[in-house]
This record gives sequence, C-alpha cells and structure tokens, in this order.
Amino acid sequence: MSRTNTAPARPRAAAGGGANRWVVLVVLCVSLLLVALDATILHVAVPSLTEDLRPGSTELLWIVDAYPLICASLLILFGTLGDRVGRRRVLLLGYALFGVASAVAALATEPSVLIAARALLGVGGAMIMPATLSILRAVFPDRRERATAIGIWTAVAAIGAATGPVLGGFLVEHYWWGSVFLINIPLMALILPLGHRLLPESRGAADGPWDVLGALMAAAGVLGCVLGVKRAGAGDPLLALPTAGPLLLGAALLVLFVRRQKRRPHPLIDTGLFARPAFTTSVGCIVLAMLALVGLELIAVQYLQLVLGLSPLETGLRLLPLTFAAMAAGATGSYTLRRIGPRRMVGWGFVLTAGAVLLLVLMGEHDRPLLLTVGFVLLGFGLQTTLFSAYESMLSEAPPRSAGGAAAIGETSYQLGAGMGIALLGSVMNAAYAPGLGGIPGVPEEASRAAANSLGEAYKVADQLGGAAGGALHQAARQSFVNGLHVTLCVSAALLLAGALMALRLPRVMECPVDPEGPEEAERPEAAVEAGGARKVPDGPAPGAERAGKAGPSEAAEPRVPATREAVEPAGSGRRPAH
Repeated sequence: MSRTNTAPARPRAAAGGGANRWVVLVVLCVSLLLVALDATILHVAVPSLTEDLRPGSTELLWIVDAYPLICASLLILFGTLGDRVGRRRVLLLGYALFGVASAVAALATEPSVLIAARALLGVGGAMIMPATLSILRAVFPDRRERATAIGIWTAVAAIGAATGPVLGGFLVEHYWWGSVFLINIPLMALILPLGHRLLPESRGAADGPWDVLGALMAAAGVLGCVLGVKRAGAGDPLLALPTAGPLLLGAALLVLFVRRQKRRPHPLIDTGLFARPAFTTSVGCIVLAMLALVGLELIAVQYLQLVLGLSPLETGLRLLPLTFAAMAAGATGSYTLRRIGPRRMVGWGFVLTAGAVLLLVLMGEHDRPLLLTVGFVLLGFGLQTTLFSAYESMLSEAPPRSAGGAAAIGETSYQLGAGMGIALLGSVMNAAYAPGLGGIPGVPEEASRAAANSLGEAYKVADQLGGAAGGALHQAARQSFVNGLHVTLCVSAALLLAGALMALRLPRVMECPVDPEGPEEAERPEAAVEAGGARKVPDGPAPGAERAGKAGPSEAAEPRVPATREAVEPAGSGRRPAH
C-alpha cells in the first residue's frame, strides 16, 4: 500500500530520493569533470609556458606538481570538514576558489604566481572531489540507483583524465598556454549558481569539536607520502634524503593520526571502517587499479610517441578507445554489479585487465593498430569495471554520517595509487631499459650513461653523435625500450592478478546488512539532510515498512536517511536485490 504524504513541495530536491536527484548528479559530474581535466590538461602546455615564463627546473617541477600534491594532501581535511559544516557549503566554496585560481593562473606572468595559483587550484579541487562523492551518497540512498550514479561518476572521471591532453593540445595550438586555465572560468560561473540552487545540503556526525590538529596531521602525512612517491617516480634514489625523508615523515604522521583518532571520542574518521573487510579491500583495489592505469598510460604515451613516432594529437586519438571502453563499463556497471556481485565484478575486472596487459606484450618496434585498439579497449573496460565496483562497495560500506570521510579516503587512495604507479612501474621500466645501452661499438661510456636516463635523452645523444655510432645508439635505445616495456607489462599483470586475489574478501552479493547502531541512527539530528537550506529531520519510521512499490512525488520531497548501512531496499519491503 502506498503511503500518502501531504507535505508541501520544496523548491529544491531533497537528498535521498528527490525528483531532481539526476539533475544533481549532472551538476556533480560537471564538477568532477573540471577537476579531472585540470589534473592532465597542463602537461601539453608545459613547453609553451616554459618558453614564455622561463621557469627554473625546480620551479617547473612545482608548476606541474603543486596541484596534485596539494589536492591529495587536503582531501581528508575537507572531506571530514564537509561532514561537520555541510558538504554543499564546502563544495560551493571550492567552486569559487577554483574559478579565482584559474583566472590567476591564466594571467600569471611570473613562475611564482603560477605556482601559487596551481596550489590554490589544488585546495579548490580538494574541496570539490570528496564533496561530490559524499553528496552523491546522500542523494541516492537506494543502493541500486546509487550504483548507476557511481557508474556515471567514474565514467566522467575517466573522460576528464583522458581528454585533458587532447583538449589542452588544441587550446595551446590555437591560443596560448593560459587558455588551458581560462576554460574553467565560464564553466565555474555557470555551475556555481546552479549548484547553489539545485544541490541539497547534507551533514554527517556533528558530535564534539572538529579535530583541527588531527586534520593538519593527516594533510602533512599525505603530503609527505605523495611527495616522496613522486620523487621516486622521477628517478631519485629511494634511500636519498629528499625521497626517504618525506616518505618516512609522512608515514610517521599518518600513524600518529590513526592513533589519535582511535583515542578521541569524536574522531575525524571512523577508524572502525578499516575493520570492515569490504571497506579495506575496496580501498586496496582502488590503489592497485590506479597504480596499473597511470603507470601503463605514462609508458604507453612514450611508446606511441617515441617508438612509433606519433604526434601528440595522434597519441591522444589512439588512447580514445580506452576512454570509450571506460565509459561503457561505467554505463553498464550497475546492471553487472546486481547480476554478479562485488566479488566477481572486481575480481574479473582485474583478470580482464591483466589479460589486456599481457596481450599488449605483443607490441614491438612497428605499429600494430588493431592489436593496440583491442588491448586498450580491454584495458579501459576492465579497469573501469574494477574501479566502479570498488568505489561502490567502499561508499556503500560507510554509513551516511561518515560519507565525507569515506569519500576522502577513496580519493586519497586514488591519488596515492597514481603516484605509486608512476614510481613503481617507472622504476621497473628504467631498470629494464638501461642495461641494453652499454657496450655499443663507437659510443663513449659517458654518452651511454646519458642515453640510459630516458629514450628521449637517448635520441638526443644519438643525434649529437651522428654517423654509424649515433645510428647504433638510436636502434639500441629503441629495442631496449620495447624490451623494458614488455618486462613492465608482465610486472603490471602480476600486480593486477594480486588484486584479483584481494577481491576474494569482498561480499559475494549486494547484501543489505542492518546498521549495528539500529534505526535510531535515522532519527539523530546530525544525520538529517537539508533541502533548500532548511534543515529537515525524518519524522517517522523507515518508509519501506509501509510501501514496497515506487515512491510517489510527495514522498520524494521528504528526505529519508536509511537506518541500514547499505540501502538496496527499504526495511520491511520483503524483497532482496537481484544478484
């Protein structure tokens, strides 16, 4: 029997099932698209801005790295702050800061100004990323609908990361390097008022004061770890002070942060989440999937440009099948998850990706377009399948009151996995590449050492040598790079198969366990969801006890925070999810 409700309609959709929740999803996806674009769009503009601003080597490094470093380090801080003061409020502030920082970056005339602007972009990105995922958690309390929304969300992230270099190349070719930042301003000017009008406000637990010291410890710890991993990925020795120092300091701060959270009566992050196998396993799977994706994409770009001789635009077009496959995986992820469950979806996603990686071992010194296309399609579909299911399981495992912290943990894992992928697979690549450049007839030892730094450097040294020696070095470097690529792909496949084994700890089906805190959780004021700026507290029992069918329009206007941790069906509906 349908439940009737005479509550007046609200101007904005309520979280948790409002009629405009899909419009809310569009706004959140546009937010994520901008953040994902900004992470990669600058790469193709580096030569142009270097010629214009003349930064030093250290300044150039910080121009590129300031955004991801700051963003990764502040995710936990702003994710947990959103749980306390309101996720919509933090998100809108992030929009405004992102737009202002983009304008400053586009008009920068000094390297120091551009570095500061990139750091501010990182602050804005850290406000936006966890807020989008935690608002999505509140707007879609039903797990089946939330799975569809997360599939779209992850597909948009893949689109943004993959199209960033292509869009950046087009803008730099037709305008100037600052246009890669300027494109953000009109979009932010549009999305800020839309977000203010359409996005519902939601909060998590608000007991006790916000742990400022703990938030700063987490930020400094993540910053140290990411900085150390990035330095290792750039080729610095792991035991050198600039690499080992930040890593050890960051790890120590994170250990102290966890111990502090366990002792506090009102912690920033519920460390009990990590006692849940599904949550911990999902986080680990996100790290492994990103480790493989970013490391392989970096090496694939070098292979396409330096071995096959493709232009940057041709390289971007060759990688488009990976993006389209990722979009398809996100679009079909909800249906697949309901049919086969998280365990098999994550596990088979890893296995499919490992198979794609091993297929790409057949790549050689000559172009094989069909092989590359098939390999990239399987790679994109498999990795996106894994990421989608891991994110969905992680977010569904966390109770609504901890959505911001859980989203921040997931995004931090994403960033750490990306940095570790560049460091680990880059180191494997260098270790396999360098030995093939020794003892080449006619090539001085000093030239061989310089050529061992990278394939691009080897080509420069070969051009300087010229003659038979230069030709021999050029060919040897090309062969060594392909051999190193094969070794790296095999190592990556082994890591992906390890991820498939890790996925065995995930639930077999989309279960709906009862929240151990009981139905009282839905009645707590801090679990309430605001709609239209007015705080609303659920005024009765879970609506599923009185209806098993589809919610009517009047019910959609009433926010409901489910008493269960994972809402597939409302309590008492008597129906189980499709497996």
